[in-house]
Amino acid sequence: NEHRNAREDEINAMIGDWDIHEAVHVLDQRGRDIVRALTIDHDLPLGTIAPCRPDHPLLRKLTPDAYERSSKFDTIAMLMNSGPFHAEICRLSRDQGHPIFGSSANRSLTGTKFRVEDIEPEIQDIANICIDHGLRKYHLYKASSTLLDIESMTVVRYGACFEIIAD
Repeated sequence: NEHRNAREDEINAMIGDWDIHEAVHVLDQRGRDIVRALTIDHDLPLGTIAPCRPDHPLLRKLTPDAYERSSKFDTIAMLMNSGPFHAEICRLSRDQGHPIFGSSANRSLTGTKFRVEDIEPEIQDIANICIDHGLRKYHLYKASSTLLDIESMTVVRYGACFEIIAD
Protein backbone atom coordinates (compact mmCIF):
# COMPACT_ATOMS: atom_id res chain seq x y z
CA ASN A 1 0.00 0.00 0.00
CA GLU A 2 1.03 3.61 -0.50
CA HIS A 3 1.64 4.34 3.21
CA ARG A 4 3.87 1.29 3.64
CA ASN A 5 5.97 2.07 0.57
CA ALA A 6 6.58 5.63 1.75
CA ARG A 7 7.79 4.35 5.13
CA GLU A 8 10.11 1.74 3.59
CA ASP A 9 12.36 4.58 2.40
CA GLU A 10 13.01 5.70 5.97
CA ILE A 11 16.05 4.42 7.79
CA ASN A 12 16.98 4.19 11.45
CA ALA A 13 19.31 6.90 12.69
CA MET A 14 22.42 6.31 14.75
CA ILE A 15 22.92 8.05 18.05
CA GLY A 16 26.33 9.68 17.95
CA ASP A 17 28.67 12.34 19.20
CA TRP A 18 31.77 13.94 17.73
CA ASP A 19 33.97 10.90 18.44
CA ILE A 20 31.49 8.43 16.93
CA HIS A 21 30.93 10.75 13.96
CA GLU A 22 34.68 11.03 13.34
CA ALA A 23 35.10 7.24 13.53
CA VAL A 24 32.08 6.20 11.45
CA HIS A 25 31.50 8.98 8.90
CA VAL A 26 33.82 9.56 5.97
CA LEU A 27 34.09 13.26 5.14
CA ASP A 28 36.62 15.61 3.67
CA GLN A 29 38.03 18.47 5.76
CA ARG A 30 35.28 20.87 4.66
CA GLY A 31 32.59 18.42 5.79
CA ARG A 32 34.28 17.86 9.15
CA ASP A 33 34.65 21.63 9.61
CA ILE A 34 30.93 22.17 8.92
CA VAL A 35 29.84 19.51 11.42
CA ARG A 36 32.29 20.83 14.04
CA ALA A 37 31.10 24.43 13.55
CA LEU A 38 27.44 23.47 13.95
CA THR A 39 27.62 20.88 16.73
CA ILE A 40 30.61 22.04 18.77
CA ASP A 41 31.29 25.72 18.04
CA HIS A 42 27.60 26.70 17.94
CA ASP A 43 26.30 23.87 20.17
CA LEU A 44 23.40 23.00 17.85
CA PRO A 45 21.64 19.66 17.45
CA LEU A 46 22.04 18.16 14.00
CA GLY A 47 21.17 15.04 12.09
CA THR A 48 24.24 14.45 9.93
CA ILE A 49 24.02 12.27 6.86
CA ALA A 50 27.33 11.15 5.40
CA PRO A 51 29.10 8.17 3.87
CA CYS A 52 30.17 5.64 6.47
CA ARG A 53 32.84 3.06 7.08
CA PRO A 54 30.84 -0.21 6.89
CA ASP A 55 33.88 -2.03 8.28
CA HIS A 56 33.99 0.10 11.46
CA PRO A 57 33.63 -2.13 14.57
CA LEU A 58 30.40 -0.38 15.64
CA LEU A 59 28.78 -1.01 12.26
CA ARG A 60 30.13 -4.56 11.98
CA LYS A 61 28.07 -5.40 15.08
CA LEU A 62 24.89 -4.90 13.05
CA THR A 63 23.24 -7.84 11.35
CA PRO A 64 22.97 -7.49 7.56
CA ASP A 65 19.25 -6.73 7.95
CA ALA A 66 19.89 -4.09 10.63
CA TYR A 67 22.59 -2.47 8.48
CA GLU A 68 20.22 -2.42 5.50
CA ARG A 69 17.51 -0.73 7.60
CA SER A 70 20.00 1.78 8.99
CA SER A 71 21.93 2.84 5.91
CA LYS A 72 21.33 3.90 2.36
CA PHE A 73 24.06 3.51 -0.25
CA ASP A 74 26.57 3.17 2.62
CA THR A 75 25.54 6.44 4.24
CA ILE A 76 24.44 6.73 7.87
CA ALA A 77 22.19 9.35 9.42
CA MET A 78 23.50 10.27 12.86
CA LEU A 79 21.78 12.41 15.49
CA MET A 80 24.39 14.57 17.19
CA ASN A 81 24.52 17.03 20.06
CA SER A 82 21.11 16.47 21.54
CA GLY A 83 21.81 17.34 25.17
CA PRO A 84 23.41 15.82 28.29
CA PHE A 85 21.34 12.60 28.31
CA HIS A 86 22.24 12.01 24.66
CA ALA A 87 25.91 12.70 25.45
CA GLU A 88 25.90 10.06 28.21
CA ILE A 89 24.21 7.49 25.97
CA CYS A 90 26.91 8.17 23.34
CA ARG A 91 29.65 7.73 25.93
CA LEU A 92 28.18 4.38 26.96
CA SER A 93 27.88 3.35 23.30
CA ARG A 94 31.57 4.11 22.74
CA ASP A 95 32.74 2.53 26.00
CA GLN A 96 30.77 -0.67 25.41
CA GLY A 97 31.41 -0.80 21.66
CA HIS A 98 27.67 -1.11 21.13
CA PRO A 99 26.02 0.93 18.35
CA ILE A 100 22.66 2.54 19.06
CA PHE A 101 20.18 2.99 16.24
CA GLY A 102 16.52 3.76 16.39
CA SER A 103 13.50 5.34 14.90
CA SER A 104 11.23 8.01 16.33
CA ALA A 105 9.17 7.17 19.41
CA ASN A 106 5.89 7.68 17.60
CA ARG A 107 3.43 6.06 15.25
CA SER A 108 4.20 6.81 11.62
CA LEU A 109 3.12 10.24 10.45
CA THR A 110 1.95 11.37 13.92
CA GLY A 111 4.70 13.88 14.53
CA THR A 112 7.53 14.29 17.00
CA LYS A 113 6.87 13.78 20.69
CA PHE A 114 8.60 16.11 23.14
CA ARG A 115 7.36 14.66 26.45
CA VAL A 116 6.90 11.08 27.60
CA GLU A 117 3.20 11.66 28.27
CA ASP A 118 2.71 12.56 24.60
CA ILE A 119 4.02 9.20 23.34
CA GLU A 120 1.17 6.96 22.26
CA PRO A 121 0.33 4.23 24.83
CA GLU A 122 0.80 1.49 22.23
CA ILE A 123 4.38 2.72 21.66
CA GLN A 124 5.10 2.92 25.39
CA ASP A 125 3.65 -0.59 25.83
CA ILE A 126 6.22 -2.13 23.47
CA ALA A 127 9.21 -0.21 24.84
CA ASN A 128 11.60 -2.11 27.11
CA ILE A 129 12.33 1.11 28.98
CA CYS A 130 11.00 4.65 28.92
CA ILE A 131 13.10 7.40 30.48
CA ASP A 132 11.39 10.68 31.28
CA HIS A 133 13.97 13.45 31.31
CA GLY A 134 11.51 16.28 30.87
CA LEU A 135 10.44 18.55 28.07
CA ARG A 136 12.88 18.62 25.16
CA LYS A 137 15.00 21.77 24.85
CA TYR A 138 13.89 22.66 21.33
CA HIS A 139 10.21 21.73 21.74
CA LEU A 140 9.09 25.17 20.55
CA TYR A 141 10.13 24.19 17.01
CA LYS A 142 7.54 21.39 17.05
CA ALA A 143 9.92 19.49 14.78
CA SER A 144 12.61 16.84 14.90
CA SER A 145 16.24 17.72 14.28
CA THR A 146 17.33 19.21 11.00
CA LEU A 147 18.82 16.53 8.74
CA LEU A 148 21.70 17.68 6.57
CA ASP A 149 23.48 15.66 3.88
CA ILE A 150 26.98 16.93 4.59
CA GLU A 151 28.54 15.95 1.25
CA SER A 152 25.94 17.63 -0.96
CA MET A 153 24.94 20.29 1.62
CA THR A 154 21.32 19.32 0.96
CA VAL A 155 18.72 19.76 3.67
CA VAL A 156 16.89 16.44 3.89
CA ARG A 157 14.57 17.61 6.67
CA TYR A 158 13.96 21.17 7.82
CA GLY A 159 13.75 20.87 11.58
CA ALA A 160 14.77 22.35 14.91
CA CYS A 161 17.25 25.20 14.73
CA PHE A 162 17.22 25.23 10.92
CA GLU A 163 17.36 29.02 10.65
CA ILE A 164 20.38 29.12 12.96
CA ILE A 165 22.08 26.28 11.08
CA ALA A 166 21.42 28.05 7.77
CA ASP A 167 22.82 31.30 9.15
